[in-house]
Amino acid sequence: MTTQVKTMSLITAPPTLPLIAPSILSSDFSNLGDECKAVLNGGADLLHLDVMDGYFVPNLTMGPALCNSLRATLPDVYLDVHLMVNKPLMYVQPFADAGASLFTTHVEAEDDPLEVADAVRAAGMDAGIAINPPTDVQEILPLIESFDLILVMSVNPGFSGQAFIPEVLTKVETISKQLRPDQRLQMDGGVSLKTCQACKDAGCDVLVAASAIFGADDYPAAIAGLRGH
Repeated sequence: MTTQVKTMSLITAPPTLPLIAPSILSSDFSNLGDECKAVLNGGADLLHLDVMDGYFVPNLTMGPALCNSLRATLPDVYLDVHLMVNKPLMYVQPFADAGASLFTTHVEAEDDPLEVADAVRAAGMDAGIAINPPTDVQEILPLIESFDLILVMSVNPGFSGQAFIPEVLTKVETISKQLRPDQRLQMDGGVSLKTCQACKDAGCDVLVAASAIFGADDYPAAIAGLRGH
């Protein structure tokens, strides 16, 4: 079990923006530690872990044990854990114990998002909330004050490699107007060199990219391209 000590957050006090978060869902799991080290050495700011329960989305992926392994291998990395699960409350303490830095729940999940946020902070993590493409932005607006990060999904969650849904950019523009300086706005899904500028122009300052990074031959070049310099 990992004992987590809360320090100044990369999310609430970023050294620079935008932040680039490779999604390890597209990494080579047989070589995961080295792949994660390579993208971090190539300029990535944090790692994004997609957790799926097979019910909220039609896929089943990683859990606390993998998060714990990454924390042991990369003790200083910010681990951004995105929970695509029906009942996120039951996973708060296991991921806190595993060393997660950020715990993002979905507005569409069964548990009360504000209750999840309180539990996440009590466990020593930053709190995020996500919204899927079909969900009306009005569902999330009353909640964003209580979270450190807002995640707008630009694909229907479940699998990496899907095409970007440009219509979600209107949600980003609406949400960005309500955020404090210490809150971040994240885009996840289909983020690439072709779509990243539109995300940033709409107000996103954390970009999650999966195949656009792990599918590239040159990690530093891919990360620099997404960042814009």
